Amino acid sequence: MFSEAFLAILLYSAVVPLLAQNDVDVTRVSSTCEDKTDCPINVYFVIDTSESVALQTMPIQSLVDHIKQFIPEFIAKLESELYQSQVSITWQFAGLHFSDVVKIYSEFTNSKELYLNRLNSIQYIGRGTFTDCALSNMTEQILSKASQGVNYAVVITDGHVTGSPCGGMKMQAERARDAGIKLFAVAPSQNVYETGLREIANSPHELYRNSYATTKKDAIEVDTETIDRIIQVMKHDAYGEGAKGNMGAPGVPGVKGRQGDPGIEGPIGHPGPKGIHGLKGEKGEFGGDGRKGAGGLAGRNGTDGQKGKLGRIGAPGCKGDPGDRGADGYPGDAGDQGPPGDAGVKGYPGRPGRSGPPGAPGERGGRGPKGTNGAPGSPGTKGGKGGPGPAGPKGELGRRGDPGPKGSPAGPGTKGERGDPGPEGTRGLAGEVGSKGGRGERGLPGPRGPQGTVGEPGTPGSRGDSGDAGPRGDSGVPGPKGDRGRPGFNYPGPRGLPGEKGEKGVQGLEGGRGDFGPKGPPGPKGEKGEPADAGPEGEPGPRGPPGEPGPEGGPGSAGDPGLTDCDVMTYIRETCGCCDCEKVCGPLDIVFIIDSSESIGYTNFSLEKNFVINVVSRLGSIAKDPKSETGARVGVVQYSHEGTFEAIQLNDERIDSLSSFKEAVKRLEWIAGGTWTLSALQFAYNKLIKESRREKARVFAVVVTDGRHDPRDNDSHLQALCGGDVTVTAIGIGDMFNKAQEDETLTSIACDNAGRVQKMKLFTELVAEEFVDNMEQELCPDPQIVCPELPCQTAELAVAQCTQRPVDVVFLLDGSERIGELNFQRAHDFVENVARRLTLARSDNENMNARMALLQYGSENEHVIVFPLTYNLTDISDSIAQIKYLDSSSNLGSAIIYAVNNLVINPRDRARGARRNAELSFVFITDGITGNKNLDEAIDSMKKQNVVPTVVALGSDVDMDVLLKIGLGDRAAIFREKDYASLSQPGFFDRFVRWIC
Repeated sequence: MFSEAFLAILLYSAVVPLLAQNDVDVTRVSSTCEDKTDCPINVYFVIDTSESVALQTMPIQSLVDHIKQFIPEFIAKLESELYQSQVSITWQFAGLHFSDVVKIYSEFTNSKELYLNRLNSIQYIGRGTFTDCALSNMTEQILSKASQGVNYAVVITDGHVTGSPCGGMKMQAERARDAGIKLFAVAPSQNVYETGLREIANSPHELYRNSYATTKKDAIEVDTETIDRIIQVMKHDAYGEGAKGNMGAPGVPGVKGRQGDPGIEGPIGHPGPKGIHGLKGEKGEFGGDGRKGAGGLAGRNGTDGQKGKLGRIGAPGCKGDPGDRGADGYPGDAGDQGPPGDAGVKGYPGRPGRSGPPGAPGERGGRGPKGTNGAPGSPGTKGGKGGPGPAGPKGELGRRGDPGPKGSPAGPGTKGERGDPGPEGTRGLAGEVGSKGGRGERGLPGPRGPQGTVGEPGTPGSRGDSGDAGPRGDSGVPGPKGDRGRPGFNYPGPRGLPGEKGEKGVQGLEGGRGDFGPKGPPGPKGEKGEPADAGPEGEPGPRGPPGEPGPEGGPGSAGDPGLTDCDVMTYIRETCGCCDCEKVCGPLDIVFIIDSSESIGYTNFSLEKNFVINVVSRLGSIAKDPKSETGARVGVVQYSHEGTFEAIQLNDERIDSLSSFKEAVKRLEWIAGGTWTLSALQFAYNKLIKESRREKARVFAVVVTDGRHDPRDNDSHLQALCGGDVTVTAIGIGDMFNKAQEDETLTSIACDNAGRVQKMKLFTELVAEEFVDNMEQELCPDPQIVCPELPCQTAELAVAQCTQRPVDVVFLLDGSERIGELNFQRAHDFVENVARRLTLARSDNENMNARMALLQYGSENEHVIVFPLTYNLTDISDSIAQIKYLDSSSNLGSAIIYAVNNLVINPRDRARGARRNAELSFVFITDGITGNKNLDEAIDSMKKQNVVPTVVALGSDVDMDVLLKIGLGDRAAIFREKDYASLSQPGFFDRFVRWIC
């Protein structure tokens, strides 16, 4: 044995110096690109070509053209390269564009020329914005069509959406991120919805949003800085997550390397989840003493634990000290047989075997002796029967209860998706570049690992099956009668702790008059009184017998004249409001053509509908029979892109009254698509005017537009209403009509009659009192006043339910000393009653129903937000219960600015606190007596936020000029009442709720 080991040492000492002479030749072999890691990167461009982007600037489609300039410059900088001398980066790109439909213009390709040709061929769609569907299609394309690599998406949009038919933008962005796609959000202009862009972009936003834009601020040049920053993020991220490269060609066999340093111990795995405790078994019956069971069988050897997962490759360490001699290399072709290996190390003993099965049950034990029965206690004394208590007064109905508890879960959910990887460890210091070693031979198997720790004890087994019932025992001998028990205690227990003070209950109904009490005992004898006055005369005697009839009388004097028919009708009109005279405009057909495109926005569309209702309400009654040759008929066309036009027909038999017309207008929903104004004019003429024309009726058309019509529309329809039989009024709203070309378009719609053209800056001007008066004069210049000939029959008016639409209502309550504490209490009770009547939303993001906020204001710097915009009725009631009267001066202008900056706009992140698609309503409860500081600025702020005002003016001493200012000139929006007690009157309350709805 000694001689063989000595021979091996001599052989090693002779061979090693010989092999060391080849070290220089081996280390000079340079590495090639084939040794580097391949890292393909897939980039997907998602382009928004909806109306909010395509028609945002003039000329139309200029923003889309800028995007088509931005992407070629982006593609030009995507060059294949060897990044950091370690990762070989290659690029592929694809793309789609979207509006309310999605169009894929290019699948993945690495040909820049082919991709750019496909990009230049796209044309904007120009309708609604369904970003969630675009993200869903992008994810499917990458997962099914992209080759293996790192996936990125560059989403170019303004963040606005008009619908979520594919589950919502946020959900689809999360789905893409879960699929491993990194999303960059790039703005096409400065007019963006930042919250929407951040919902798209990956985190952190400093890398994937970071104010990226296609053009520079206040310029039209492509923002190359955005391109460079995005590409740099892609390269750096791909370098850290590059795909594993292919195996290189085998190298020249190298010399035997030294023994490597011991590897770093891998991290200890996370302990598995603790098992659920089993249910505690019921206590079993006492069994008899069993015999000792036979010994169990020997347990089997335990199974080896599972092999741990392969740890991540650590960063290269610093250069270590020279190690010991390495293991023997592979034998050469002509080498001698090597020495025999050492004997293996003895393995560790195995884990103890499992416990054997339980022994056989023992024999049943003998029956134990029966115990003696206990002595029964003596029965307690029976209490006397209590008398019935007095019935309490019936309370009023309680307020609405809090929401019920959350329902039980419907069952186990699906398995959750895999979580995001943990943060990457810090990178170690770079080691010195060593020479490339040859592939060493396979080492000997290592020693057996240490014994694993003993696992946690298993959960208790389930309860065993019940044994067979034993035979029924014989009845025992009755025991002797027990002694009489001691009498029980009969004193009250200790007084309980006082309960918490309950909330103040609502005042109960007034109780009825109580019964007379029992007659009291006789009082003591009084002192002798003063002499009394003479008593009253006695009662008259019984009636005497009838006398003889007297002589016939002469004729009497003439009486007062009675009421004439005119006097009766005058009295009826004064006391019965439904019998007032009404205005009749004669045979009249009016068609309103209103814009329902995306560029209008939901709030402005609601103002258009209010404008239609306000104007028609001024025109008197509507024809009850649409086929009649007399009376007024009204139709409405709302338009967006081609194929989406909706209409209330002139000859609709369901429209037989003003109330039915109002309900039909309120049911119109915002389409939020493109703007095909010219086709809408042709549609209105063909489908409404031409098909149901009455011979003697005058025909009017009122067209409302913001000027952003799609240039793909047919220009020949521009004067579709100008056949000479229709009087057209064209209303243009917005800054588009400051340009000569758009002004000419508006004049052409009005059949070249400049006197029939109206231009406005804001949609709120549509509902101003002065403008509605002008429209009334244009549509009904010579009205006839018709009074009823018969007394009217009064009927109780039904209150219309609130329309299911989104409304955010902000109440501004005057807390000045002029109001008084009693009136202040009546006002905030009115706000709470409105909250109970309205249909409140179920969440802050619901696109239906109402939310409310309440602001109390005093002097310039005194503002109290009683509760912000909320849908929770409990929060509203609790907040109102804690409100405190300011009893201060009044500055309404500062209050409006404060409400806009702290309720409409979120003060934390300056995002919009009010829902984007909701009608924003300000309700002022005030007499208008206020300071004028900041009032004009406040009015401008309301107009910019598209606020729809409502004024509740109480008392006789009011400032009508201020009330008209905050009502934006709309007299119909001002509710005048004589005092604060009127707020609780059903007539006023119902009218107010109908107005808000």
